[in-house]
Amino acid sequence: MSNSTAPIVIIGSGLAGYNLAKELRKLDAEQSLLMITGDDGRSYSKPMLSTGYGKGKTADELAMNTAAGMADQLNMTVRTNTRVTAIDVAAHTVSINDETVEYSKLVLAWGAEAVGPRIEGGAEDRVFSINDLEDYAAFRAVADGKKRVLIMGAGLIGCEFANDMTAGGFECEIVAPCDQTFPTLLPAPAASAVQAGLEGIGVKFHLGPLVSRIERDGEGVIATLDNGDTIQADVVVSAIGLRPRTQLAADAGIKVNHGIVADRLLQTSAEDVYTLGDCAEVEGRVLLYVLPLMASARALAKTLTGTPTEVSYGVMPVSVKTPACPVVVSPPPAGDAAGRWIVEQEGNDVQAEFRNEAGDLLGYALTGAKVANKVALNKELPAIMP
Repeated sequence: MSNSTAPIVIIGSGLAGYNLAKELRKLDAEQSLLMITGDDGRSYSKPMLSTGYGKGKTADELAMNTAAGMADQLNMTVRTNTRVTAIDVAAHTVSINDETVEYSKLVLAWGAEAVGPRIEGGAEDRVFSINDLEDYAAFRAVADGKKRVLIMGAGLIGCEFANDMTAGGFECEIVAPCDQTFPTLLPAPAASAVQAGLEGIGVKFHLGPLVSRIERDGEGVIATLDNGDTIQADVVVSAIGLRPRTQLAADAGIKVNHGIVADRLLQTSAEDVYTLGDCAEVEGRVLLYVLPLMASARALAKTLTGTPTEVSYGVMPVSVKTPACPVVVSPPPAGDAAGRWIVEQEGNDVQAEFRNEAGDLLGYALTGAKVANKVALNKELPAIMP
């Protein structure tokens, strides 16, 4: 049973956790808040990690505030470098090793984890996933003075980092076992435009083969592809995907699927336990983007302060940070959405519209100069979750 005098506990200090705390403070200045985070708790914008090299920013320069600064600003307690080891939903407690912390409401905002590659060769310590500010700092320290970067993955993360690091003076090669960039996000003409834009600034692509082995080669590595080709590099970035963190919730008996299952109030299957951000699956949707996160923070803050409020997702296009070929995409509904892509293209400027038989717009992908048309197209799109 919940103890109403216990704090609202937020696990996670990313955009989801801090934005929820900010929205809560707009509605209640005195509610006891405790944030628990496994890292140093600095406030930063995760999407900015893939702009750091192009802008010449260190990890410290990407940080907007310290944990202590955020604790002071939001009148809450932030426990850094602290990992929750168990959740007891019946007792309304979380365990931190041998310590037990009581909560009135619990919010799981611990995000997604990078999918790790399984590659032989003994050079695992030279393969980096850049999923948070501490990862970025560690990678910058190793990449300092280096030149050649191998990026595994041709999706959003891989292409953003390739553009950013090329702008920062690196030579980047992308390897991915797919036949186009953004294989799950863009139609082929738009994907080809992005690839051409990145190739225009020097990025090399190896689409189709898989990296099967990475071995040490002096201070660098040699990557062997499954087609027999080899690539020499100084460091390797793994950008093969993100996976919502669910294990701790599952261990507590909280329902999980692709993410932590929640209804439109963002409540999980456990009483007084809520979730938002990259770890959440809301009404069957896992949306690893900023706009759904912001909408969730606003709605959940109202619910936690006594006004139950269902989250709504309006039109939420995704802007991809590839200045070599700008991209804005609003994917059509997943599954069996009936329709077809209608494409207009001039060089790397692509306008692809996904329309059903009645002519209704269900999604779009814009590249290059065509991104200017997003406002008009957004007016035609239906909300993701009204």
